[in-house]
Amino acid sequence: AGNWLDFRRFEEHNAVDRERFPEFTDELRQAMFEEPIRFFVDVARNDRSVLEFLDADHTFVNAELARHYGIPEGIVSSNEWARFDDASNFGRGGLLPMSVFLTKNAPGLRTSPVKRGYWVVRRLLGERIPPPPPNVPELPDDESKLGELTLREALAKHREHASCAGCHERFDSIGLVFEGFGPIGERRENDLGGRAVDVTAQFPGGTEGSGVGDLRKYLLTHRRDEFIDNLIRKLVSYALGRSLILSDELLIR
Repeated sequence: AGNWLDFRRFEEHNAVDRERFPEFTDELRQAMFEEPIRFFVDVARNDRSVLEFLDADHTFVNAELARHYGIPEGIVSSNEWARFDDASNFGRGGLLPMSVFLTKNAPGLRTSPVKRGYWVVRRLLGERIPPPPPNVPELPDDESKLGELTLREALAKHREHASCAGCHERFDSIGLVFEGFGPIGERRENDLGGRAVDVTAQFPGGTEGSGVGDLRKYLLTHRRDEFIDNLIRKLVSYALGRSLILSDELLIR
């Protein structure tokens, strides 16, 4: 799970500005790290459908994580983890809105639709994206210092460059649906500059959607086979302890 979803060593993650986000404690960071592990183990041990990684309406929380997600006190005790159902009522459920991925793929004082969208297409769908060209202009590190532009508008300017547009069109829109989650995966209505967030997007292929719920539908309807193929390849490669070769294709099928 850690290799596939790229969250190994998150328990050492220190990119968050703790003055701006004092709620990001070591205990919360550890809980964020454990959430996908417990979810993955539950799917494996109980032989559940791998599509639950995308469409489950549950997750696993302890008291620290429940507090971060706005789940009422008393549902879990401070020393235990519990399965939490109807998680969509709090914007959670499955892998996509887990705060470990939202936090790891954010620079600290702003969100990053680029990194979050890239994580989805690279880690969940297995797309190969070439590295960015040199001298790409950097966005401000602090979301509150974007000036009059929203992050969505700043990214649109990036896509005006021909050398950037081809790749960014494959994942920027996917990342934009996560704008309802701040730099540490907290739910929000406004960005750090006080601007209302916009979670609408036009996904690759022309499908329109809004928020993580519609991203789930898009992935399950239009990208399901890519998700399954990528997961199987990751599992086979990990099990064999080596990169895949042509003769592995029969096993994968």
